[in-house]
Amino acid sequence: MNRLDELRRRHTAAESGGGAERRERQHREGKLSARERVELLLDEGTFEELDKLVQHRARDFGMDQQVVPGDGLVTGFGYISGRLAYVFAQDFTVFGGSLSETNAQKICKVMDLAMKTGAPIIGLNDSGGARIQEGVVSLAGYADIFLRNTVASGVVPQISAIMGPCAGGAVYSPAITDFVFMVADTSYMFVTGPDVIRTVTHEDVTKEALGGSMTHNSVSGVGHFIAKDDAECVQMIRELLSFLPQNNREDAPRALCTDPIDRADAELDSIVPAESNQPYDIKDVIRRVVDDAWFLEVHQHFAQNIVVGFARLDGRPVGIVANQPAFLAGCLDIDSSVKGARFVRFCDAFNIPIVTFEDVPGFLPGTAQEFGGIIRHGAKLLYAYAEATVPKITVITRKAYGGAYCVMGSKHIRTDINLAWPTAEIAVMGAEGAVNIVYRRELASGDPEARRAKVDEFNERFASPFVAAERGYIDDVIEPRETRTRLIRALKMLETKVDTMPKKKHGNIPL
Repeated sequence: MNRLDELRRRHTAAESGGGAERRERQHREGKLSARERVELLLDEGTFEELDKLVQHRARDFGMDQQVVPGDGLVTGFGYISGRLAYVFAQDFTVFGGSLSETNAQKICKVMDLAMKTGAPIIGLNDSGGARIQEGVVSLAGYADIFLRNTVASGVVPQISAIMGPCAGGAVYSPAITDFVFMVADTSYMFVTGPDVIRTVTHEDVTKEALGGSMTHNSVSGVGHFIAKDDAECVQMIRELLSFLPQNNREDAPRALCTDPIDRADAELDSIVPAESNQPYDIKDVIRRVVDDAWFLEVHQHFAQNIVVGFARLDGRPVGIVANQPAFLAGCLDIDSSVKGARFVRFCDAFNIPIVTFEDVPGFLPGTAQEFGGIIRHGAKLLYAYAEATVPKITVITRKAYGGAYCVMGSKHIRTDINLAWPTAEIAVMGAEGAVNIVYRRELASGDPEARRAKVDEFNERFASPFVAAERGYIDDVIEPRETRTRLIRALKMLETKVDTMPKKKHGNIPL
């Protein structure tokens, strides 16, 4: 066999992975092969594979008879909507996708290239964990990857797709990345599996309940997106990347906008109920304001009292943060504070303006919140907003009470433009509770008419948005139908914004 024939044989062996039978098993389980995932993710015909002929170095445990070119990992680069991206995909058909020394080196190589060239890195995870036969070198490989995840954080977008098992130490690489996608019914993540938990704590739990896609998207908050299958997962990744810049030195790509800048939606004028204790869906507000009503929600199923995600205004990507009155009245709690803080910090790291829709009655009361550290966790959101130097715009639609008013992008923490609707209520607390304190003596008789008069007086004297506007805390009180136009004008004005922080190594966010 000449060298050309040998080269072709090795390439064919690499592309076949663990063989046709194991590949068919993947398909029967509703999963695509590693190469199929990569091909679907990248623009057609653009994938350039690296390290295709690499082989493992372990010769013990009979592994010298199990040598597969590529060693069960597909790595390389290609283009997504014409923009460079790096990718690695674990091949479960080869050694269960387990991480070997050479696997880790291949992943580290593409991550280093991503940082050097300033392009996103996407990991498609489908692995049984560390390759036991290689011992400590496989563990060292994980640590090498963790280091690069950390160094790359805030430099290039990092995206993880969990498309099968991801257990043990392997979970910490996705946890450091910016966004985690999971696939319903076929993916799961956990540090220790059901068998270990059953032995140690005597709890009986299934893989799905312990670490399935909905568990991590709705309970733990580890996952950000759920896809119904592999194909939808990679399409969702492509959609997310359309909102993101290539790296921290670039602006996000601007899209052609056919939605009129001056479009006024009269429905917004009546979307907030007359009674302040009545709910409404803040997502309706968001969709009526942004381009083509398109809002890519992040963390949709987790901490639903706050809504975060990406949209466009006049074609310009923005990060949206909004209190959700339809869930827990929009109160801030531990989970929503952490969710909001993480999203704000991502937007700030990658030059994406932040638009906040505020309707918050305060922080959720209760011993569970206080014992759980709401003070510390709430401070994370405050810290994130105050630290952010990207353009920041806040629209108060209704309630802005107490410390939560300060936290949610107030003027006092360097927000550039603060607007309010006429329905806004800005005060230390709600009128109903406030009159019990401020007018306690006058209301001692229990006269309901007198109480109503005092509530109205409080709203007029203390909670009106015009009171805050008189002090410059609100830049303008606007008609709700004007919101889209005013936001776009503000973003255009802020295009050249430059803000700085004092010189330091880094701050000490209250983790």
